[in-house]
Amino acid sequence: MILAKHDENTVGRDFIVGDIHGQLELLNSEMSRVKFDKAVDRLFSVGDLIDRGADSFDCLSLVFEPWFYGVRGNHEELARAALDGVGGRDWSIWQMNGGSWVYLHDAREVRSILNAAMEHLPYAREVEVDGRRIGVVHAEPPAHWQGMSVANLNHMVWGRSRILQGDESPVEGIDAVVVGHTPVKEPTTLGNVHYIDTGAFRTGRLTLLEMREVLG
Repeated sequence: MILAKHDENTVGRDFIVGDIHGQLELLNSEMSRVKFDKAVDRLFSVGDLIDRGADSFDCLSLVFEPWFYGVRGNHEELARAALDGVGGRDWSIWQMNGGSWVYLHDAREVRSILNAAMEHLPYAREVEVDGRRIGVVHAEPPAHWQGMSVANLNHMVWGRSRILQGDESPVEGIDAVVVGHTPVKEPTTLGNVHYIDTGAFRTGRLTLLEMREVLG
């Protein structure tokens, strides 16, 4: 699935979290801080649940929780490529990018869980908040929100051109977009695109916001 759409949460709150990278304790701490209620609140993720952190397996398993809604990140794609061809070049690339946590588990079990998890990780999500629409992708949205296609999926998972160029042109067809992928010292906004990966695996700072905050 490329895009999953979500209606307004009429019973609780919606939150968005940056790249988790296996930092389950940080996530739990942030959820506690905002008094997250799993019965009514929803948590959206910009992807990269795994790698670099020892709790990556448990973070990957979050996708099966009824209150959690993620999109696929490049690290999920790295892991899938590696586990589909154990021992090859893809495996080496994954290990160089934080995949060593797999040795804490049975690789066959990790592969099975990852393949199941990918079914819960579309490339993008669209959430209605206060009558407006917020998009979620891992790395880079298309110039027009309705312009998603197979041709630009790789860019949505890996792209960095907008932030590297300081491009402040808004993404058309959507009120706001939240992304991760590129670490920033503080949550950063360019146009209507909000960057919230504050490098949790390195800085110990995981950004978790109520989604209406990005609407201004």
